Amino acid sequence: MKKYVVELTERQELVELTRKGECKARKLKRGMMLLCADEGDTDEVISEKVRIHEVTVEKVRKRYVEEGLESALNEKLRPGKARKLNGCQEAKLIVLACCEPPEGRKEWTMQLLADRFIELGEVDSISDETVRRTLKRGM
Repeated sequence: MKKYVVELTERQELVELTRKGECKARKLKRGMMLLCADEGDTDEVISEKVRIHEVTVEKVRKRYVEEGLESALNEKLRPGKARKLNGCQEAKLIVLACCEPPEGRKEWTMQLLADRFIELGEVDSISDETVRRTLKRGM
């Protein structure tokens, strides 16, 4: 006997969501999992039908019972690490990259840009990888 038994009150809403297929694939699969669970399928059967791991089925079922439909269907926020540069600093870095490279150099390297940005007093420290990602986003 399962600890988290799905008894849908929003069945029609989920049927429409899965029929339209106009949402993200993960949300669609979660909707399909909940519909199958409501029909009484086991996690093993659901995982085969939806082509997803049994543990994922169990987690979605648990989230539906504990937190409701919206939580079960949607991604949880992933906070991640705070950005190293604010918008103004990113703009200054892009301007620096567009300037002439230092004397004796044909072009800027990511490390040269990082070092020069520190010299200008814009940041205390910055890696060449942060410079690369910033330039990739900004250009």
